[in-house]
Amino acid sequence: MFDPDKLTYLDKSVDRRVCFITGGNSGLGFFTVLHLYLHGYIVYIAGRSKQRVDSAIRQLKDEALVRRAKETPEVLQFRHLGELKFIELDLSKLRSVEHAVKQFKTREKHLNLLILNAGIMAVPYSVTKDGFEIQLQINYVSHFLIADRLIGMMDTSDDVRDPRIIYLSSVGHRFADFHFNLSWEFNHMPNIVFTWFRYGMAKTAGIHMVKSLAKRHPKVLCVAVHPGFVMNTNLFSHFTRLPFFGFLFWVLFQLFGSFFGVTNEEGSYSTLRCLEEDLSTEKDNGKYFATFGVEQKPSSVATNENYADESWAWTVSELSRRGYETDRTS
Repeated sequence: MFDPDKLTYLDKSVDRRVCFITGGNSGLGFFTVLHLYLHGYIVYIAGRSKQRVDSAIRQLKDEALVRRAKETPEVLQFRHLGELKFIELDLSKLRSVEHAVKQFKTREKHLNLLILNAGIMAVPYSVTKDGFEIQLQINYVSHFLIADRLIGMMDTSDDVRDPRIIYLSSVGHRFADFHFNLSWEFNHMPNIVFTWFRYGMAKTAGIHMVKSLAKRHPKVLCVAVHPGFVMNTNLFSHFTRLPFFGFLFWVLFQLFGSFFGVTNEEGSYSTLRCLEEDLSTEKDNGKYFATFGVEQKPSSVATNENYADESWAWTVSELSRRGYETDRTS
C-alpha cells in the first residue's frame, strides 16, 4: 500500500509550493489536504461555505497536531507544516469560478499543484443557471474552466517547480461506454438508471481534459485518478435518502464497502501517489491511476484521442456561447 511518508517534506521558507484544491473540506479531499498540510504545502481550499471550510481547517490543524505528537523531535525538525486558506467557489456557477480564480490570482503569483477533486454523483436530472446538466458542470465543465484560467500560473515560468494537475475521475467513467456524446443529456426515466450515464459522461470528459492538457502543456504533469470505492462518502447521500429504497441502497453500499471499499484516507492515496518524484512529464503525462495510485488504462472511449479532441472543441464552444473564452488550440 502507498505510504504518504514517502512524499517529500517541504520547508515553505525554502521551497514554497502552492496548491489549489476543490472540495478539500470533506471526504477524501479532507485527507488529501491533511497530508499536503503535513508536508508543508500552502493549500487553498475552494468551497461554497466559508463556515464549513473554516470548520474543516480547524479540524485539519487539530488532526495534524495529533499526528505530529506521535513523532520524535528529531523527526519533526525536518517536517514543517504548511498553511491552509479559504477560497469561495461554487462549481454550479461559472461566474463563481471566474471570481474564485481572480481572487486566487490576487493572492499568489504561481501555482504548483491543481487538484480538481470536488464532484457529485448520481443525482436527479437538473440544469444549472449556466445551462449545463448539473453533473456535467460540477464534475467537468467548471473544472475545465478552472484549469484553463490557472494553468498559465503553472507553465509560463521556470520558477514553478514540478507543476501538476490531478483530476479525480472514477471507475464510473465506464458508464459512458454505452454512448458518448456531450450534447446528449440522458434526461430519461428512471433516473436511478440514467443518472449513472450522465455521471459517466462527465467523468470520461474529465479524463479527456487531462489528456488534452498534457498535449497542450507538456511542461505540466496532468493525470487522472480513480480513488477506489470510497463507500463512506456523501456522494451516495441522494440514494440513501430515497423512500424505502434508501435503506436497501444503504445496506447494499455497506456490504459492498466491507468487501471492496476503501476509507476516505485510503481514497486520498491515489491523488497523493501522483505527487511522488518518480512520475514525470516525459513518461507519465495524461495517464490514469486507480486505487492506491496503481497505473491502469481507462475505458476505450476515455482513451480515444478523437473523442478527446471532440470533448475539447465542444467545451470551448459551449463556454464561448456563454461568454467565457478559453484555449481554442487543437
